[in-house]
Amino acid sequence: MRSRQKALLVVELAKAKKAEDIVILDMRKLSNITDFFIIATSSSTARSQTIIDNIKESLLNTGESIASIEGYREGGWMLVDAYDVVLHVFSEEARLFYNLESLWADAPRVRLCQKKRKKTTKRSKKTSKRK
Repeated sequence: MRSRQKALLVVELAKAKKAEDIVILDMRKLSNITDFFIIATSSSTARSQTIIDNIKESLLNTGESIASIEGYREGGWMLVDAYDVVLHVFSEEARLFYNLESLWADAPRVRLCQKKRKKTTKRSKKTSKRK
């Protein structure tokens, strides 16, 4: 699996378990450590652990390797190192404190596809009068 494809899969797996404010940073021209950073926020340690568990299980089931998982017990900042893709799951406070998006501000962001909302047409308030 290519690294971009893996990053997008990790995002979908994180979204499925209610990760919020997800950002993908393309690190390929800035770092030789990894190709993509994924940064997400979670509302609780238990939810963060669920996100991590889902990603770990799914990646291993697709034949991908995981180098390490860090911060699983602590909960403020959890990390999944899948070699070419690194996922960071933060509590809101930790994400603001560490501010990886600013630290890696030179990294291009990968656009995430948003589900299109159904357009609702507003009816005109003008009504035609029949005589």
